[in-house]
Amino acid sequence: MVPVEEFDPELRELVKADERTPLELGLLRVHAHRPSHAKAIVGLHAALWTDRLLPDRLLELVRLRIAFFNQCRTCMAVRYPGAIEDGLTEDLVCSLEKPHEATNLSAAERAAIRYGELLATDHLAINDDVYDDLRLHFTEEQIVELGAYSAFCVGFGRLGATWNMIEELPERFHEGDVATPWGGEAIALT
Repeated sequence: MVPVEEFDPELRELVKADERTPLELGLLRVHAHRPSHAKAIVGLHAALWTDRLLPDRLLELVRLRIAFFNQCRTCMAVRYPGAIEDGLTEDLVCSLEKPHEATNLSAAERAAIRYGELLATDHLAINDDVYDDLRLHFTEEQIVELGAYSAFCVGFGRLGATWNMIEELPERFHEGDVATPWGGEAIALT
């Protein structure tokens, strides 16, 4: 990991690195080895998070389900404040263990979670039926947004899992072969 004081100055300013905790900086501490790439990743992430049509709660549920399949422990441990403000609770996160059976998830959330799950586990199973199901709940623009966001989570979550950056995480994410985002302590980012 690159210490904040060694970040490229433009990257350091872009992400306000001096004001962030190590957990908030996350994978960026490794991406900082390649500042131009890190800045591009930050830009893509910002576009996916700030220029959105989909609600925070829905995207957070999709992100956490993908994180489970990726086994990215950092991704599973954190909760974004916008999602919490939008109604994300740990009860909803627990629903991700069996989202197809969850009564506290909307039909739209279940469809989006299913899509993200398939993208993470069996992307070639995403066919016209899956997209038709999404179209019952989302516009074409929202489906494109969901796809780009899910792809970001799948790719960078898998990379993050291989980097195994768990130092700042609660103890339950340090142990065992399989971690889950449900059933225990999580960290709400500020």
